[in-house]
Amino acid sequence: MTEILNPERILHVEDLQDSRLDEYLRLSEAHLRMRTDVENGLYIAESTKVVQRAINAGHVPRSFLLAEKHLGQLTEEFNRFPTAPIFIGDDRQLEDLVGFHLHRGAMAAMNRPEPLDLDKVLENSSRIAILEDIADHTNLGAIIRSASGLGVDAVLLTPKCVDPWYRRSARVSMGTVFDLPWVRLESWPQDLDKLKSHGYELLAMELTEDAVALNDVHLAPGQKVAMILGNEGRGVTQEALGSVDRTVIIPMHRDVDSLNVGAASAIAFWHLCSAPR
Repeated sequence: MTEILNPERILHVEDLQDSRLDEYLRLSEAHLRMRTDVENGLYIAESTKVVQRAINAGHVPRSFLLAEKHLGQLTEEFNRFPTAPIFIGDDRQLEDLVGFHLHRGAMAAMNRPEPLDLDKVLENSSRIAILEDIADHTNLGAIIRSASGLGVDAVLLTPKCVDPWYRRSARVSMGTVFDLPWVRLESWPQDLDKLKSHGYELLAMELTEDAVALNDVHLAPGQKVAMILGNEGRGVTQEALGSVDRTVIIPMHRDVDSLNVGAASAIAFWHLCSAPR
């Protein structure tokens, strides 16, 4: 591997105070990283597959971090970005740096692309998922993976929803977050008026007295629809419910009220995306 790469690109992790490593420092402190990474136009791609999917989606790495034994897994990516430094270290050094055992091959510090335009996304879509204040990164990653795999065209995130490019979300999504268009809304729930102006029927997954069963929702060809999925604890807010056309539920058995939002989203997406467009 070192015969292909310029040896000067391969930098050994020795001093954790090295400022060149700051972007990888204490990655486990999510409450700090979520804000500062966005402000610095950065996100961390974790695992070889996620790094590859991010780069294949057109994202540009600032640097790579990995154990030496994994150098051969990203040869093509290293060669595509010959100026990006490659940091390597042993397992103990990397764990001391990032705050957890790095066992998924590699990481890369990536530049965040410019946000997508909401109107263009709405114009080019017919099936939209709206995620209201999802708080758990694992849930968000699972929802995005289901949305991508089941045919949702785009995802909209409310201002308080966690970051889909945070390393855990991206990893759980298996990198599909880099292929699926998403936009963070700026005004919630007022931005729902913009969806209505683009012709979307607004649905919300929520237990209300007038909710209809998901399997009773029938969409006409050409009909646009957006589904709101709420926070893990409180569900969809009353403010958002006041703007939707219908609330829907998944019929349950054995006195189970509902499913985890990740599981519920997969069922909802399959139903909405299997309808003719």
